[in-house]
Amino acid sequence: MTQTLNRRSFLRCALQTGPVLAVGASFMQLATLSHAKGFTVSGPLQPPDKNGICLPIGFKSRVVATSGKKVSNSDYVWHASPDGGACFAGPDGGWVYVSNSEEYFPQAGVGAIAFDADGTINNAYSILWGTKGNCAGGATPWQTWLSCEEINCGGVYETDPFGKNPAVKRPALGSFKHEAVAVDDQLGQLYLTEDEKDGCLYRFTPTNALPDLSAGLLEVAVVNDQQQVHWRKIDEPNPWNNMLATRTRHQVKEATKFKGGEGIWYQKGLVLFATKRDNRIWVLNIAEQTIKVLYDAATHANPILSGVDNLAMSPTGELLVAEDGGDMQLVLLNANGEPTPLLQVVGQTGSELTGPAFSPDGQRLYFSSQRGLDNEERLGITYEISLVSP
Repeated sequence: MTQTLNRRSFLRCALQTGPVLAVGASFMQLATLSHAKGFTVSGPLQPPDKNGICLPIGFKSRVVATSGKKVSNSDYVWHASPDGGACFAGPDGGWVYVSNSEEYFPQAGVGAIAFDADGTINNAYSILWGTKGNCAGGATPWQTWLSCEEINCGGVYETDPFGKNPAVKRPALGSFKHEAVAVDDQLGQLYLTEDEKDGCLYRFTPTNALPDLSAGLLEVAVVNDQQQVHWRKIDEPNPWNNMLATRTRHQVKEATKFKGGEGIWYQKGLVLFATKRDNRIWVLNIAEQTIKVLYDAATHANPILSGVDNLAMSPTGELLVAEDGGDMQLVLLNANGEPTPLLQVVGQTGSELTGPAFSPDGQRLYFSSQRGLDNEERLGITYEISLVSP
C-alpha cells in the first residue's frame, strides 16, 4: 500500500487545524475521544528526490545535519549514530529537535538543533555527554527529554532541550538495558521498554507528583492468559550498586518477556510499544489493564512493515513507525493495524531510520538515517520533511 495526497486539501486542512498526515481510523478514536479532522492518503510514493527519499506529492526533504560535520550556524559537530529524538516548542514560535547518539566508545550523549519559526537553523549544541549507547528515550509534558542508555547497567538521564539546565540521572527509573520511555500525564506514571530478546515492560510511579522523578516505585508487567496485566514490584531497581543483587529484569520470575522492546508512546489512555524480534506493535489499555497485539508482520495480510523500532504519533493520531532495516520506510499505522508507507529512503540498505518527530505545529517531520549512505563513510544523516511552497 503506497500513497500520494492532494496538496490543496493538505494546505486547507493545515490552515484550519494544523497539517495532518492521516490514514484511516485514529488511536484517538480507539481511545473513545474525538477524531481530529484529516484526509485520506492513497496512491504511490514518488521516485526518490535529490536526497534519495521517496515522498508523497507535495512534500520535500532537506538535510539538516550530518555526522562529523558542523550544523549550520553553530560550532556543534553533529554526533555519530543519531537515534531517538523529539521536538520541543521554543520561544517566538521556534522549536528544538533533540537527537540521541547511540555510540559506545568513546562516548555518546544527546545533541540538539534549534530552529526559528520559519524553520531556519539558528544554533546546535550538546545537552548530554559522557554516557554510553543512548538509544531512544521519551519527551515529557514538562519540556524535558529522557535519554535512555542501552547497556546492561544503563540509566535514564533527564535533559533540558534548550541547554540551560544540566542533565540529571534518574536512578529511580532503574538500571537495565533501557530503550524508550513514555509519560502518562493523566495518572502521573511512566512506562519503559527494555531492549533484550526477552525484555520486560516496566511502570514507574513517582513518590511525589510529576515532574519529580527523584524517587518512586518501579514495577514490571505480568500478563496472564486472558491478556490482563498485573504489576509486580522491583525490590532493587539498581542492582549494579550491589554485586550480590539479582539483575532488575530477573527479580520477578513471573514477569512477561517481550521479544526486544523498542519504541513506546502514550496516547490518551493507551500505551503503544514495538517489539523488534517478532515485528509486533502492542497496545496496553491503561483503564482496562489489558494488552493486545495491534500489528503482527507474521500474520498480517499486508506485512509491509518490518524491523519495527522508534515510534511517534502523527497530529491526528496515526502511529508512525520507523523501520530498522526492512524497506527503510517510515510507516503510518492506523487503529485497525493497517500500514501505509509515508516515505522511503533508498541507497541506505545498511542503515536504520530513527528519531521520527513532528515540529510543534505539525508542519515538519524530522528523522535520521543512523548510518547513512552505502559507502565507506557510513555517516548518520538527519532530515526534515516539509510541504513544498505553494
